[in-house]
Amino acid sequence: MIEATEIRYDKVAKELSVAFGESEKFVFPAELLRIASPSAEVRGHSPDQRKVVAGRRHVAIIGIEPVGNYAVRLIFDDMHDSGLYSWDYLRELGENQGKVWQDYLQDLALRGLSRDP
Repeated sequence: MIEATEIRYDKVAKELSVAFGESEKFVFPAELLRIASPSAEVRGHSPDQRKVVAGRRHVAIIGIEPVGNYAVRLIFDDMHDSGLYSWDYLRELGENQGKVWQDYLQDLALRGLSRDP
């Protein structure tokens, strides 16, 4: 496990930047972090229980709490706060965020849902 060396939130852009060492940095829109929350509420307990979270285009992060040396808890302005974002999960999400985002947009379209509230 590689620990994050820096984590910053830009309130205006609604983006979380996470750096791992000197050479690896990911920038996550708050909306992506919310819809890809590692919580049971979003992921369910199996792949077929995963929920598609719609209407979060304008969601913001209002709190970031460290959890030991391995994760952060993100608190969103829609009051979602049950996901623990481990360093491993954030790194994996950063490496795959293009695919995660496209899959999300496809899921919304298939269900007739929108990113807008």
